[in-house]
Amino acid sequence: MGIWRGLRVAFILGSLFMILLIIIYWDDVGGFNLYPLQNPKHESLPSDLATDLTLSPSTSEAQITSSTTTGTITPSKNLIPEKPREAAEEEVREDKEGQRREEIRQDDERERSKTYFDNKEQEARKQTIMDVCLGKDAVEFPGRTRAFEQVPNRELDHLIVDDKHQIIYCYVPKVACTNWKRIMVVLSQSLISPSTGKPYTDPEAVPPDLVHNSSLHLTFAKFWRNYGSLSRHLMALKLQHYTKFLFVRDPFVRLISAFRNKFGRPNENFYREFGSVMLRRYGNASGSLPETAAEAFAAGIKPTFEQFLSYLLDPETERKRVFNEHWRQVYRLCHPCQVKYDFIGRLETLETDAEHLLKLLQVDHLVRFPSGSQNHTATSWERDWFGQIPLTMRRELYKLYEPDFKLFGYPKPDSVLH
Repeated sequence: MGIWRGLRVAFILGSLFMILLIIIYWDDVGGFNLYPLQNPKHESLPSDLATDLTLSPSTSEAQITSSTTTGTITPSKNLIPEKPREAAEEEVREDKEGQRREEIRQDDERERSKTYFDNKEQEARKQTIMDVCLGKDAVEFPGRTRAFEQVPNRELDHLIVDDKHQIIYCYVPKVACTNWKRIMVVLSQSLISPSTGKPYTDPEAVPPDLVHNSSLHLTFAKFWRNYGSLSRHLMALKLQHYTKFLFVRDPFVRLISAFRNKFGRPNENFYREFGSVMLRRYGNASGSLPETAAEAFAAGIKPTFEQFLSYLLDPETERKRVFNEHWRQVYRLCHPCQVKYDFIGRLETLETDAEHLLKLLQVDHLVRFPSGSQNHTATSWERDWFGQIPLTMRRELYKLYEPDFKLFGYPKPDSVLH
């Protein structure tokens, strides 16, 4: 009996002790779950959310419970801290930088495409010259088959040489040659600015009346005087290694431009040398002519375009003296069958050709082609200027300038010839 009573007392005390432990444990943890594994969705939370929960003690149990019951966790706005201002500004900078990179990429792509088509056009122009020089176009002209060594020195006076930048430019009057000569003066540093005492650096600042002074330019025609018997050897070396270019234009439009510039307004030199000759030969001028261009123009005495063309077609003209450079054919000025030009520019595409050429010459960081140099003689004027010229004269004139039409790819002016 004593043993069983002792066991009951021990069991009661043990039960009381267990109840006391349960009460104490409940107070410590705030609750008790006898089945902690029955809802595995509550087993764990993502580490980043757990961190946010730790940092945000104000988060309510309802906010977490309502999200976790669907199998996903959608923390409220106060669970995600706002991005620092520096991070936001960095994102904006990265976006702008990305836009700039894309713009640069697109510009580079356009530049590559433009360069490709420019190069293709140059290859076509050079191929046209080669075909005509080889006789494939069935047009004959003096000097087509001769070698460069056979070209007289006096006919090399339009080939300007810049040794510093290894450039050779054949200038053609009435084809933007004033501005190209300005560029050659700047590159060769051959003219001093009186305002600075230093060579000109801006082509537009070079006075246009000075650039035609032959003493400013080193031409092939001066090599014999400077180098004697070595001159032809030096010419051959420079032609082989230097970049050679010229600019051309529609031959008939060039003639119109030359006439307007030299005889459409008083020009004393051209009146005395050529205008008075035209008036006497083809103008039925009786008696003496005014001595000056100013007096002649004041009296309404000046050559007509038809008289000018008659002068060009008259065999007597070239028997007495070679054509003036302003209406001499380009093939006689620049010898494209003897000089293998690296670049053939056209006045009709002057702006784009000039930009392409300066990059090819690798001087686009030093000079730019003068702005505002527009062609003041439009191609559309051809028909008007030749409208009163007899058809036979127009056809003879085309024969005289046909090599230039063919060499430089200008179409036959059928509207003028028919």
